[in-house]
Amino acid sequence: METSIEDVARDTGGGAPPAEPPVESPAAAGPATVADPAGAGDPAGAGDPAEPPVPVAQVPASLSPSRAGDFMQCPLLYRFRVIDRLPEKPSEAATRGTLVHAVLERLFDAPAAERTAPRAKALIPGQWDRLKETRPEVGELFADDPDGERLAGWLGDAERLVERWFTLEDPSRLEPAERELFVEAELESGLRLRGIIDRVDVAPTGEVRIVDYKTGKAPRPEYAEGALFQMKFYALVVWRLKQVVPRRLQLVYLGSGDVLTYDPVVADLERVERKLLALWDAIRLATETGDWRPRPTKLCGWCDHRAHCPEFGGTPPPYPLPVRPAASG
Repeated sequence: METSIEDVARDTGGGAPPAEPPVESPAAAGPATVADPAGAGDPAGAGDPAEPPVPVAQVPASLSPSRAGDFMQCPLLYRFRVIDRLPEKPSEAATRGTLVHAVLERLFDAPAAERTAPRAKALIPGQWDRLKETRPEVGELFADDPDGERLAGWLGDAERLVERWFTLEDPSRLEPAERELFVEAELESGLRLRGIIDRVDVAPTGEVRIVDYKTGKAPRPEYAEGALFQMKFYALVVWRLKQVVPRRLQLVYLGSGDVLTYDPVVADLERVERKLLALWDAIRLATETGDWRPRPTKLCGWCDHRAHCPEFGGTPPPYPLPVRPAASG
């Protein structure tokens, strides 16, 4: 699952939804409700302004596609991100994804006839400046680039991704009902699902399309189901909120110029719900017992937390939550 630098900030813990990026007002025909973004302040509370805030351990209270993916990939990674809230360095790839998403969102502020590739590319410098203001740590990515050569190449890559989008969709013919929409639904079990949908299109007939942009390449066909998990998650939330099954789920891969679509049915969403309930039971058990086991894969090479991982000779930080003894027998 592709991850942007926003994902961890949005999805750790069960507090209020984030203040950035701003959430649009819900359209009358929109398929979901918007949670109040107020109150997403410093989770560590007041402290010495000269010292960086210390993350506060939290009992998991909700589930997002990104964090569900973390637990399925590696339970210990989920713990590091959600409970310990260990810091992670931004990467060039993830930051570029965040930048491109911001540009595509803001382009729809322009009248339809002005949504052109040159205009979209012209938004990149301003959105990069805004990203550096809201996430100062991303500026460190190019701290060792005094001549700006690497930054120029990186921004050029972002331009090419934005340009490719125009070969896949025509924004002059689209009027999204919602952009960067925060959605949240509570299932009958009490499990709270939350996430941020890149774009929601609503046809005049009322049919709903959920669209997600990916700046990477499309997966091989045998891995398509994994890629669609995030979209089915969103479809489940919309269905539970509005009792409407989205007509289409669409993944737009800017890295390879592919579009992956899927038309869900109720049975699909019921299966996803059962999977999430089982996943949440496993997360709750691990939270109560403190038993978070690493699951080594080839993705470990990109993990920021190898120094804390037993698979690499590291030691996790002391578990910050109460632990109950595992049942014997």
